[in-house]
Amino acid sequence: MSSLVIFNDVNAGHPEFSTNDPQMIAARLKMIGVRFERWDDVEPPARDADETTVLGRYRLWLDRLMGETGAGSADVIRIDVNTPGREMLRKKFLSEHIHTEDEVRFFVHGAGHFVLHTNGRVYDIGCTQRDLISVPAGIPHWFDAGEEPDVVALRIFTNRDGWIADYTGDDIADRFPVQSV
Repeated sequence: MSSLVIFNDVNAGHPEFSTNDPQMIAARLKMIGVRFERWDDVEPPARDADETTVLGRYRLWLDRLMGETGAGSADVIRIDVNTPGREMLRKKFLSEHIHTEDEVRFFVHGAGHFVLHTNGRVYDIGCTQRDLISVPAGIPHWFDAGEEPDVVALRIFTNRDGWIADYTGDDIADRFPVQSV
């Protein structure tokens, strides 16, 4: 189930706002420039479908999205308990960072949390199957799919070099662990 929990960035123990309503999540995130929507109009492919099949299933939505954003490429990322180096990968994603382009993800299967730090608030966004999130360039954030991840996601890039992070050095991700994965 999709979720949003908002905290003051100095008080991890007491949320200021919480919801599981996708429309409310989208409305609250829109206020900080984050795009959140559900793609309920298409049946997800099998979890083990190859990249070509996954991209083909969502081609119509991807073409529309890439046309709107000017993105140049899309791929499929899979992270599960069998992913080589998954502990290091998790550590890399768990450190607060920014990007020079929007970070756009669509959850084909599984779940994960994008946690954003902006305007004195921490936004913990639980994304699940059929959720699209687009975090604007420059917003500090981190991501967690949990200790036993099980995620298949579409990634959309403007920069053809793919995922490039600029780490902030802030330890805020340690002070604000995700709510649950």
